[in-house]
Amino acid sequence: MSGRNEKIVYFPEAGPQNTDEVLSLALERAKERGIKSVVVASTYGDTGVKATEIFKGYNVVVVTHHTGFQAPNTQQLTEENRKKILENGGKILTATHAFGGIGRAVRNKFGTYQVDELVANVLRLFGQGMKVACEITAMAADAGYVRTDEEVIAIAGSSRGADTAIIVKPANVSNFFDMKIKEIICKPL
Repeated sequence: MSGRNEKIVYFPEAGPQNTDEVLSLALERAKERGIKSVVVASTYGDTGVKATEIFKGYNVVVVTHHTGFQAPNTQQLTEENRKKILENGGKILTATHAFGGIGRAVRNKFGTYQVDELVANVLRLFGQGMKVACEITAMAADAGYVRTDEEVIAIAGSSRGADTAIIVKPANVSNFFDMKIKEIICKPL
């Protein structure tokens, strides 16, 4: 039996300087594999706008930080970028982070970690982008923006921009361990 031999790109450093190449590599792989849905993390919306421009005709889900992430009652996604994403046919998901809900409140209040943050820290062994890619995929599945029986491409990064892309079979948060990372397209070393 022979396996697939897919190219993985490793970036020398994490960060937004990789965004354009990440999006290009992800589009190439989406075309090769016939994948129709892309989930992308975007704090202020710059990466989300680029993704909706590059992935025209795809189901593009842009996942933002939840309102109040940075400061109470504030949303980091700019109104200008929100409009562009929607005009380009993208969907926007703003919700509590799958790995940062009530467990984070327990840590902040009582100084002890919960299961969701332990899972997040294990995924960070592969890089911040890998953790975020898995998290936003589960969030998009919970919102009904992607199906759990179809592979998607998830794009994320380390702070700003994108430096990680994977092909993943989604799962809802309540069935998180049914999620399968099928391929790594690119990630930082």
